[in-house]
Amino acid sequence: MAADNQQGAKITLHWLDKSRSHRILWLLEEMKLDYELKVYNRTNEKLAPPELKGVHPLGKSPVVGVQAANAEKPIILAESAAITEYLTEYFGKWLVPKRYEDGEEGKVGAETEEWLRYRFYMHYAEGSIMPLLVVSLIMHTIKNAPVPFFIKPITRTIASKVEESFLAPNFKTHFSFLEDQLRSSPNGGDYLCGKDITAADILMSFPLEGAELKGVLTKAAYPKTFAYLERLHQRDAHQRAGQKIKEVTGKEYDPNIF
Repeated sequence: MAADNQQGAKITLHWLDKSRSHRILWLLEEMKLDYELKVYNRTNEKLAPPELKGVHPLGKSPVVGVQAANAEKPIILAESAAITEYLTEYFGKWLVPKRYEDGEEGKVGAETEEWLRYRFYMHYAEGSIMPLLVVSLIMHTIKNAPVPFFIKPITRTIASKVEESFLAPNFKTHFSFLEDQLRSSPNGGDYLCGKDITAADILMSFPLEGAELKGVLTKAAYPKTFAYLERLHQRDAHQRAGQKIKEVTGKEYDPNIF
């Protein structure tokens, strides 16, 4: 059933397997919106299919179409954070922390800690931690590339060196930071921005899933972050999103990008 505030808007999500688009599906379920789901599969080269360029010139996912009631054509939204900001502005304000304390509206430095964290993680998810997963994926591809046997030791050595000298220390820095952030969550909350889940927590799920698959995020090394990801996966809306994909594709949702 559509949310009371859907305003008659028609929402279409263009969802690509093993991609960041699953977060937007979860977001739509979290807001209890009606939407149309269009599913795309990756090519043998693990790239987005060419059909997505017919939706947005970059040919990537997620892409969301929002067609207002009485509008002739939809607004096409791309980039996860931009999509999230647009959708929460109209349909999910409760997923954004209160910005100011009462009576302090518009004052520089009067923002709540919850909101400042939210603004940070909306950018951090794609701007800081996700690039490390992308580099990790590239190194994984290089190490497993179908090259002549006498070249493979060279490619594997180069990739391993990047992992050891660049990725490992950076992963340690970032996941130690996340452990501290969860430990100091406002009001003793279970989420990065406080007691209540936010849209930023949803955006953070994909890089954390990638880190778990890579073996970086483990319960032994980062217990609070590991438990946090488990809490996110236990949410009803997240499970509904997974069930939706199973119904449409006949397969369980698989976030494994490696």
